[in-house]
Amino acid sequence: VEEAEGDGREWARVLMDEGLSFNFGNESTDISKAEESDSREWKAVVEKSIALMDVVLQNVTTLETGVSDFEDAVFASVEDDPDVSPMGAYENQVGRPAKLSMRLQHILEVHVPNHMASSQKLVAEYGRPSRIVRYWLPASVLLLSSTTILRIVVNRKAEIISWIRDLGATVRDFWFNWVIEPTKKVIGTIRHDKESEVAIMSKESLKGDRDSLERMVVEFAIDNPKNSGVGTGALNEAQISEVRAKVKEGDLTPVLRAYEKDLRKPFVGTVRGDLVRTLLIQVQKTKVDVEVALSGIDALLKSQELVFGFVGLTPGVLVCFAAFHYLGGVFGNRRGMKQGRKAGQTVRVLRNIDRILTLATPTQNNLLSYKDHGLLLCEVHVLRKRAHRLFPGEIQREFLEDVADLCNINSGIHQQLKVLERIRWGYAKWLR
Repeated sequence: VEEAEGDGREWARVLMDEGLSFNFGNESTDISKAEESDSREWKAVVEKSIALMDVVLQNVTTLETGVSDFEDAVFASVEDDPDVSPMGAYENQVGRPAKLSMRLQHILEVHVPNHMASSQKLVAEYGRPSRIVRYWLPASVLLLSSTTILRIVVNRKAEIISWIRDLGATVRDFWFNWVIEPTKKVIGTIRHDKESEVAIMSKESLKGDRDSLERMVVEFAIDNPKNSGVGTGALNEAQISEVRAKVKEGDLTPVLRAYEKDLRKPFVGTVRGDLVRTLLIQVQKTKVDVEVALSGIDALLKSQELVFGFVGLTPGVLVCFAAFHYLGGVFGNRRGMKQGRKAGQTVRVLRNIDRILTLATPTQNNLLSYKDHGLLLCEVHVLRKRAHRLFPGEIQREFLEDVADLCNINSGIHQQLKVLERIRWGYAKWLR
């Protein structure tokens, strides 16, 4: 197979160099050459090209012939070909074009189909084995173990069904409880939905306890005007309003004075009931203070309600993203992965081209040999196919221009290596 591939690259290179080589230059040079050269030159080129195609197509699939022997045989056959006329022997050959046309038609109808059939035969014989050859061993193992697998499936049918149901229920509950519900809460928070508010205490709890504390202190001050701090007799409405205002600010002076007084004679205060009453009022005050602190925390939570909503949504989103990423990688549905795979293949082709140019044996003119140029042409053909849809439109046009410069053998190996280096750094963004 390697010999066949080498011969194929070789005959491609021979046809590129020796066939249809008219040596046209720029426009002004073409005009001067057209005026000075004889028309017999291009006729010789056409005849030689037809003879080359004929000989190459007949001998290219012969594996017994090496590359050097193949070159010698091709050139010897062309030199001895009766249809290739020597220079100056074109006069009075009226039937020459018709004869060449018949030979071209014979090449298209006979040699090209035979060459394709021979190539396919070589690929079938030495190429990748058929699927039967590749998979007969695992298929045999699967067939022999099918009864055991079937027995296990039948015996554990109920368990397998239960596992599948549990898996489906788990996925469904995860989706609704960790993705759908947090999403609804986040949307409700954005829309200021009352049901989605974060709170650690009820809305009217603080107000009710504060009003209760206010009534307790006011009634205690009315019952004990001496300890109220606003008068010694019965309290009027203005004094009661003053006590009520102080209670709202957290001042419990009437209660604390009575409490300090009863502590001197706790037994008497307990029997009279004032000590117990002041203790219960202070318990209520402690409860109100705790609720005030909780209301501050509640306000802080409400200000960060959207943050907590996204925090609750994050685990579900991350798990879903990881699952979809994994499934996308398994089934190969992600365009980015395909793009990365194509870029990697393109880099490998560039590596092969670099190896060909580096290890090539140059001729006396510092040009590639027939074999190396044939290898280069084949790799460039693969490079064009790999690079399809890898670059944007304008970038792809520039890339093809650089590839054309890379194929220009007349520039020399050193210049071709420079072009290859330009391709590497110029298109590194798309080849990562």
